[in-house]
Amino acid sequence: MDPDAVAKAFVEHYYRTFDSNRAGLANLYQDGSMLTFEGAKTQGAQAIAAKLASLPFQQCMHNISTVDCQPSGPAGGMVVFVSGSLQLAGEQHPLKFSQMFHLMPTPQGSFYVLNDIFRLNYA
Repeated sequence: MDPDAVAKAFVEHYYRTFDSNRAGLANLYQDGSMLTFEGAKTQGAQAIAAKLASLPFQQCMHNISTVDCQPSGPAGGMVVFVSGSLQLAGEQHPLKFSQMFHLMPTPQGSFYVLNDIFRLNYA
């Protein structure tokens, strides 16, 4: 398993799903997963899906600038750090953001998001 290839594939899938079918992200999380979105913590797959669905915009497009990853611990997890911009529908200027994912392997051979931290980057 090439961690960089896994991270790239995960990032492409995550943001494509976020931009087209946000509710579809729920299956990437589990009950022990935690999201910190702009400082607000949410735990559990259903609560995270509800939080993402409640964001005050319906349409957006993520443009990814960088993806960095590192293996994490003996269980086969990985930390993925993403930076990029977020274009909201009807807005002229994109917003810069950073997001960190801690991915953990599943018994089925895929990964789920254990930790997810999102921040807008204000200049």
